[in-house]
Amino acid sequence: MSRNVLYCREFPNSKLKMSHECPVCGKKNVSGSKLAAHLRTHTGEKPFECAVCNKKFSEVGHLRTHFRTHTGEKPFECAVCYTKFSEGGHLRTHLRTHTGEKPFECTVCNKKFSLGGHLRTHLRTHTGEKPFECTVCNKKFSQSGNLRKHILIHTGERPFECTVCNKKFSNGSNLRRHLRTHTGEKPFECTLCNKKFSRGGHLRMHLRTHTEER
Repeated sequence: MSRNVLYCREFPNSKLKMSHECPVCGKKNVSGSKLAAHLRTHTGEKPFECAVCNKKFSEVGHLRTHFRTHTGEKPFECAVCYTKFSEGGHLRTHLRTHTGEKPFECTVCNKKFSLGGHLRTHLRTHTGEKPFECTVCNKKFSQSGNLRKHILIHTGERPFECTVCNKKFSNGSNLRRHLRTHTGEKPFECTLCNKKFSRGGHLRMHLRTHTEER
């Protein structure tokens, strides 16, 4: 056990109550229960245990939030569309879909995002980082969702089924493209002659007839 953790555990409670500074890392302006909670980040102590699944937490607030996964309680409601959430943070994030706020900005190209996670994913287009690796063929991906889709190639699983003809597909985009054969939808339109196509690839091939590219 580290010297800091020992010191943290042995620090007299009377002094902790009077202190506004963490004796381990020197963080200031923390006192009382907030200091006690902060000290657990050093000790790793998790005294608050869920009575349902026995998962432990360092703060009682985290336990209360977790407990809603068992009760299904969603006390935070959107005033615009009335969607409910179990956490206040999730509601604040959701509200950006109404306000259009995008507080997370890429320092490379200045593109903005509503979620920090989306910015982190986007940054990989600049860094080339691919942290998600297939355990079968070692191919790497920048997004976990792309890895999940790729794994279906190895498993042969086709979880996306057409409700019209029951044909199955390994990913949702292939199913959506297939559904157009039933609906007749042609969302890809040529800006030169207004001819429409069900697939983007077909539109690109058609455009060559205008550019005389063969």
